[in-house]
Amino acid sequence: MGSIARIGRVAHATLGAQAYESLRDLLIAGELAPGERLSLRTLAERLGTSVMPAREAVSRLVADEALEVLPNRAVRVPVLTLGTFRELTRVRIAVEGFAAAEAARAVGPGDLGAIRAHDAAFRSEVLAPEPDLEQAMRANRDLHFAVYRAAGLPALVAIVEGLWLRIGPVLNLDLRSSRRRLAEGGAQVHHARLVAALAAGDPEGARAALAADIAGSADFIETTGRLTP
Repeated sequence: MGSIARIGRVAHATLGAQAYESLRDLLIAGELAPGERLSLRTLAERLGTSVMPAREAVSRLVADEALEVLPNRAVRVPVLTLGTFRELTRVRIAVEGFAAAEAARAVGPGDLGAIRAHDAAFRSEVLAPEPDLEQAMRANRDLHFAVYRAAGLPALVAIVEGLWLRIGPVLNLDLRSSRRRLAEGGAQVHHARLVAALAAGDPEGARAALAADIAGSADFIETTGRLTP
């Protein structure tokens, strides 16, 4: 194979990988809703790429069980059953709680500064008269993953990312439900306790705050009636 052909294949693979990471990020951040249908053309426009890389990204995410193909070949974000949601919530509390506890043991000044910045960004949206719900969701995601990365266990972060690929779209049922829910949901209180526990080097305090945050969100999501029986 000639060098020009090899360059073309590498460029194509790179575009596919970029489309996959971008679409994955949208799912993890909760910017796609359960049941939302995705046309390849619209998706390609949103990702800023052609249809082929978008199709490859979708295929990979179907294999990850983060997207599904319907009998008519349409692609959509899966709608979780209540049972699966409860299972994922239990696993998240165990895995992400462990990550928070490990972060409290390993967090450094740089990590703590980033975590505090994300906490401040989330709190700013909570207290704003007209909060940007999309920014709030991203700040929430960024805060959580800054905590998990502070644990210094890359394999653990990869496991958490896999959980958020499936749960991320459901999280917008909480944070996107209403501005009032954002202000009254209590996430900012749990976040403050989490940051304080990390700063104090308190693993069990960090674990408890993280578990309360996940449980509080899950309790509300169940009341929305958007999860299938």
